[in-house]
Amino acid sequence: MKNEKVSRRQFVRDSAIVATGLAAGLGAIAGSTTEAAAETVDTSKILNYNPDMEYRRQGSTDFMVSAVCLGGHSRSSQEERNEIVSRCIDAGINYIDACWDNEVKRDAKALKGRRDKMYLALSHGAKEIRFAEYRTAEKLLASLDELLHDADIEYTDLWRVTCYEPGGRHTFDTACELVEALETAKKQGKARTIGFSTHDRNWIKFMIEYFPQIDCVCFPFTTMSKAAPKDSVFPTLKKQDVGAFGIKPFAAGSLFRGDQEENDKRARLAIRYILSTNTVIPIPGMNSISQVDNVVKAVKERRQFDLKETAEMEKANKQAWAALPPNYHWLNNWKYV
Repeated sequence: MKNEKVSRRQFVRDSAIVATGLAAGLGAIAGSTTEAAAETVDTSKILNYNPDMEYRRQGSTDFMVSAVCLGGHSRSSQEERNEIVSRCIDAGINYIDACWDNEVKRDAKALKGRRDKMYLALSHGAKEIRFAEYRTAEKLLASLDELLHDADIEYTDLWRVTCYEPGGRHTFDTACELVEALETAKKQGKARTIGFSTHDRNWIKFMIEYFPQIDCVCFPFTTMSKAAPKDSVFPTLKKQDVGAFGIKPFAAGSLFRGDQEENDKRARLAIRYILSTNTVIPIPGMNSISQVDNVVKAVKERRQFDLKETAEMEKANKQAWAALPPNYHWLNNWKYV
């Protein structure tokens, strides 16, 4: 049975490549920086469009996603989250990523009556292939059904399964089971687009090269991350036309060392740095309206660093890396992507 599954996927892969080819590039539009690109895009089709926000096409999804998104991790209450989501909508942010059941349920409530303003991406982190019992398509689909039911929603805009980190636990059979579950959910209308989240850099290239069905991938990208000198994942993302979201943009909070004004400055520097890749869209966790305002401000600022800002970022990076909690030392593996 396993060999039959592999053959079937090889056939699907080869057929898809022959039939459609592989598109290149991740586009970006911004009213202030890429006006020529903006002229070619029908902004009326951009979800929750705001002329003061920048939007980028996320691979073959064709979603035009705001240049910064709202991450699921936060310490906010439901009432506070409702206000944060409202502020995001006002600013033109149109994407939420939630990767645990409590986050999904909270954000689904926050979007009640205004789902047409934001994409909702989700993962059931505690019941996905991190754990051996959820490494079959059947179990993965059951976990998605459970989450959709508990969150009182009929579908997700992106089902991005949370995979094991730091890697090495997933066999090829597991990868096939994962993609089968993702494809089935998409065919059933439960997931508009599909992908995965991983803390294993090497696994990304294999997955998106072998399975053209993948629409998006989430991976860590901090202020210390940069394209690897060779064998970088960036060219592969563009060649396969796969969208890329960057998690842990503030190095699990380790970037913040000073007072509030200093922390806000560092957060903006981080967002500017990540956006300068023109490939990765950061999804920071935000705990307050002021934090939303701060990252929105960063989008409007220039991408290039002057000498003073470069020195400030280097200092912040050294402090962040020295302050990484033990359970986040794996971020050291993401200095090159």
